[in-house]
Amino acid sequence: MTATIAETLKSAVQRLGSRSESPRLDAELLMGKVTGLSRAALIMHGDESVSRDMAQSFADLVARRLTGMPVAYLTGSSEFWSLPLTVTPAVLIPRPETETLVEQVLQLKARDEHCAVLDLGTGSGAIALSLSVERPHWNITGIDVSEDALKIAAMNSQALGLTRIQWRLGSWFDCVVGARFDLIVANPPYIAASDPALDKLAAEPALALIAGPSGLEALSTIIAQAPAHLRAGGWLLLEHGSTQAQDVAALLEQRGFEAIRTVQDFAGRPRITLGSVHTHH
Repeated sequence: MTATIAETLKSAVQRLGSRSESPRLDAELLMGKVTGLSRAALIMHGDESVSRDMAQSFADLVARRLTGMPVAYLTGSSEFWSLPLTVTPAVLIPRPETETLVEQVLQLKARDEHCAVLDLGTGSGAIALSLSVERPHWNITGIDVSEDALKIAAMNSQALGLTRIQWRLGSWFDCVVGARFDLIVANPPYIAASDPALDKLAAEPALALIAGPSGLEALSTIIAQAPAHLRAGGWLLLEHGSTQAQDVAALLEQRGFEAIRTVQDFAGRPRITLGSVHTHH
């Protein structure tokens, strides 16, 4: 006797409850991957039976989810700024709090202003692509040290038809020597190597998460090198850990940044710190 979609989902939700904070959503996204149905359609077709092949595929996905593999890697997609993005274990899964960074960038410049933007450690391309959707005439460059990550970013830009972004391979500013930008944005690795929070993130690329012993290594490197790549009046915007705002602001001040301020994410945590340079360095 084959089970229905609704029954199969219900038993998966019970199993996932031990592992996931959103078992219902997880089960529906994984079932959607197997059946090709949207979450709304799964509810409408709840009393239809699940074929043996689909049931097996779904069971395999649930089993992998129970080992701690994030849903986005299992489905191969994630949503950021309402854009569907392909993600694989080569890239960090875009976080909702990073949308705060995109919002801040958009607030800094008038809609019709021309702007050259550098997105450091672009990963899936989430930040660069969101900015490109909102400001199609901007000149945007996305950099990553991982070749596999850049392939995903390029794939996302093709799929979304946002093909004006330049993707470059390199570590931080290595591949843009001599270039200057109006805005530099980065969501760099900012977790300390000893942080117990890393246990939960084991499936994601360590290179994109772990900064070093203090967690400030990448942020500090970027802040030190950014002034040489900013035009007068340009801004540097950084995402950081919820306990790092004071340290990041102090580093910006040491490097001569002005108008420094920290912005909270939607959960009320200090998440983005920005500053501007008024003169060429």
